[in-house]
Amino acid sequence: MTDLGGLDLGRSAERAAPVDHDDTVRAPVANNALQPMGVVLDVSGAGAIVALDPERLSECAQDTDPAIIASGQVGSQVKIRAGENWLLATIRSQRRDRRGTGGIIAEIDFLGEGREEKLTGRIHGFRRGITRYPVPGGMVFPASTSDLRHIFASDGRSYIEVGTVFPTRDIRAGLYIDTLLGKHFALLGSTGTGKSTATALILHRICEAAPQGHVIMVDPHGEYASAFKENGATLDVSNLKMPYWLMNFEEHCEILLTSRGNERQGDADILAKCLLAARLKNRMAEDLGKITVDSPVPYMLSDLSAALNKEMGELEKASGTAPYMRIKAKLDEVKSDPRYRFLFSGMLVGDTMAEFLSRIFRLPTDGKPICVIDVSGVPSDITSTVVAVLSRLVFDYAVWAREERTRPILLVCEEAHRYVPNEKNFDNSSVGKVLSRIAKEGRKYGVALGLITQRPSDLAEGVLSQCGTIISMRLNNERDQAFVKAAMPEGARGFLDAIPALRNRECIICGEGVTIPIRAAFDTLEEHRRPASEDPSFSALWSESGGEEEAIERVVRRWRSHA
Repeated sequence: MTDLGGLDLGRSAERAAPVDHDDTVRAPVANNALQPMGVVLDVSGAGAIVALDPERLSECAQDTDPAIIASGQVGSQVKIRAGENWLLATIRSQRRDRRGTGGIIAEIDFLGEGREEKLTGRIHGFRRGITRYPVPGGMVFPASTSDLRHIFASDGRSYIEVGTVFPTRDIRAGLYIDTLLGKHFALLGSTGTGKSTATALILHRICEAAPQGHVIMVDPHGEYASAFKENGATLDVSNLKMPYWLMNFEEHCEILLTSRGNERQGDADILAKCLLAARLKNRMAEDLGKITVDSPVPYMLSDLSAALNKEMGELEKASGTAPYMRIKAKLDEVKSDPRYRFLFSGMLVGDTMAEFLSRIFRLPTDGKPICVIDVSGVPSDITSTVVAVLSRLVFDYAVWAREERTRPILLVCEEAHRYVPNEKNFDNSSVGKVLSRIAKEGRKYGVALGLITQRPSDLAEGVLSQCGTIISMRLNNERDQAFVKAAMPEGARGFLDAIPALRNRECIICGEGVTIPIRAAFDTLEEHRRPASEDPSFSALWSESGGEEEAIERVVRRWRSHA
């Protein structure tokens, strides 16, 4: 055994080892969890430096317990005694001892602590954070599956199981529902890592645990309709029927104003005056007493057009008609363009606000707590505005429903970096503002936010920092990796270094939704509950032939009818 720091780690093991018939002394497999594998050298606020015995690591590698087998590897857990407590730590890095002792020097990050039951030796009452630190010279032990089972055991709060804790075979990875949703979450991962399936898995588990929930999924690629056929309602351009008058003034500007620079402010002033005049035409305006340009009061597009004509007719000089003509031309365009029919249809002028909110918020759920809003068919120039309207309606509803029995709503945004971009890509759009506001204030009103993205470095930093739980799958881009590491807590560093090496369907989970940071493998989701996001098999599809002419005809027909 190697002598590290003046302490012979092998003595107690050798004394406890049974003598076989051939008089060869072997360390018993069952005792690996009870024998030290290293010693503490230096201690700091968040972690320590320890020396590990290579011979003990080899002995542990022969164990039958997968947690003990992994002990000493980067990302694995070890435990250290501090008074009556056991401290759990994760190994962040390793290097060979330069003093020539043959030992291994490792940096560890403290995760939390728990008390030891005197009779059984089990760790119980585990909690995040450290109240008592070890001292240099303290012994480092491997953490067994039994230890981890008690550490990861539920503390009584409602939770969902999403996978298996690495490196164990049977310890379930759980997420606490209230803290996962109450403090927002982000799921990050490069394309092809299983991000969409993981999203569907988490949402399915949430709905199984809370069948009367209210979940809105903004789906930019039309992937999730197939995943939630049984427990979700799907709305797309064919049946969304979103009334245009629900838009506030800023959202009207994004769709109806085409000018830029100094001209835009003048056009906005004209639109504000005419839009308010159109809203005031509704009888509802008399009952409400006072309305503003943002009030969700129905109005007719013909009234807005008439207000523009009226204002234009009162001009003293014909040269000042250009702003009115620009707005009027755009208004006529969206009225006649079939692609905008889901929003600017004349059939949507009635007061259907309560009905629309009931449909998208799933109030009541009717056995389908998830509403998948497929925006893949929405014209690209107004997709952000449509998402802004939907997101703002969620937040505004929560604000105005405070006096009612609280009905929390979860808003999940795929491709979140499109809608809440970082400062470099920020375009001052309304969707970025409303999602940022939900991230900062939503929890006060019962609005939870789930952000799904493959490019976290393109996401607004302030928004990601508001996510209490971060679930990171493999990230191939170094910039993305650095961004996620900066957003995660100190104690998770040992796990974060493994982000580039994660396999498909594996993840690192840190934050409020878990007891301590964990590496986990997601469960396999049944095929009929997966999103339609599988990559095509080139080798299989390029070996088939037939039916191409008919397929092209069908594609062209669909293309022409929706483009």
